[in-house]
Amino acid sequence: MTRPGKSDAAIHHDVLEELRWDSRVDETEVGVEVDGGVVTLTGTVTSWAKRVAAQEAARRVIGVLDVANDITVKVPGVRTDTEIAQAVRHALEWDVFVPAERITSTVTDGEVTLDGTVELSSQRADAERAVRNLLGVKQVVNHLAVQPPAPVTQDVREAIEQALQRRAAREARRIQVDVRDGTVTLTGTVHSWAEHKSVVAAARFTPGVHAVEDRLRTEPRTAAADDGLDDVRPVLE
Repeated sequence: MTRPGKSDAAIHHDVLEELRWDSRVDETEVGVEVDGGVVTLTGTVTSWAKRVAAQEAARRVIGVLDVANDITVKVPGVRTDTEIAQAVRHALEWDVFVPAERITSTVTDGEVTLDGTVELSSQRADAERAVRNLLGVKQVVNHLAVQPPAPVTQDVREAIEQALQRRAAREARRIQVDVRDGTVTLTGTVHSWAEHKSVVAAARFTPGVHAVEDRLRTEPRTAAADDGLDDVRPVLE
C-alpha cells in the first residue's frame, strides 16, 4: 500500500535525488527499494557516518514512512580497537558540547558503545555525532542516559527574582524555597494573584524541577512593606 498522493516510484526517485544531493554520500554505493512508503537501503559504504547520512537523506524525503537501513560498513585499511578507543576519547574531550568526563566507551571490532549519564538530550546526540565520523568506526551504540540535574535552590530563587522584576530583591526574601527530589515547595507571601502566578511559573520552569507544591499566601501590600520595613523578616535560603 502506498501513501496517498505519492507513489513508491516517485518516492524512489526522490530518495535517489536526495542521496545524489547529499555530498556526504556516494549514491552509487547505496541501493534503494520502496514498498508501501517503506524505504530499504542496501549496499556497502566505508564509514558509519556515511551509513547514517544515507539514512538521514532518505528520511528527509516527503512520503517516506519508515527507513530500513541494511547498509554494511566496510572500513578500508586496518585500525586497531585501541587506536579507535584513543580517537574516541580525544573526540569526546575536544568537543566543547560534550561532558567527556561523564562518558565511557567500549570498542569491539570497530563497534563503539557509549555509556554514562548526561544532563541534556542534546549532549547525548553530540557525543554520538563526535565519534561516528572517526576512521575505523563501524557502528555506534548509544547507551547514554539523560538525567537532568537536581534543581538548586539558588537557581529557583533567581528565577523568582527575574519574574518579580523590579520588586525582586525585596519580595524574593518573603518567599521560602525548599527543594527535595525535584519537587519545589514554595511558602511565604505575595501581594497579588499576578505575582502568585509569576512565582509559581518561575519555579516550575526552572531546569530540573519536576513538580511545584504551592503554599504561597496572597496578602495586600501595606504601607510598611512599601517603605521596605518588611526587609527585616527572616529568610530561609
